[in-house]
Amino acid sequence: MKGRCQPMSHTKSEKAKLLNRVRRVRGQIEAVERALDEEKGCATVLHLIVAARGAMNSLMTEVIEDHIRLHVVDPAKDSERTRGAEELIEAVQAYLK
Repeated sequence: MKGRCQPMSHTKSEKAKLLNRVRRVRGQIEAVERALDEEKGCATVLHLIVAARGAMNSLMTEVIEDHIRLHVVDPAKDSERTRGAEELIEAVQAYLK
């Protein structure tokens, strides 16, 4: 992915939480793989895929939120801009659920 974003140094305090989310996604993907390998039914596989997708969307939402709050808006400077950023975060959260 191209772009000029700074490294995610601001997430150091959130690193453990983000890594736990990634591990959860990995576990869910592995569950999909096992279900396919064990020839589980389509409904089972689809439910596992939905769960994995939800976990990935939650991870993406969290990273996007951090980016907006830390790189797009400075709450101390502009309350209208802050409100707009919060509305954008809510829209992204709703879309990715």
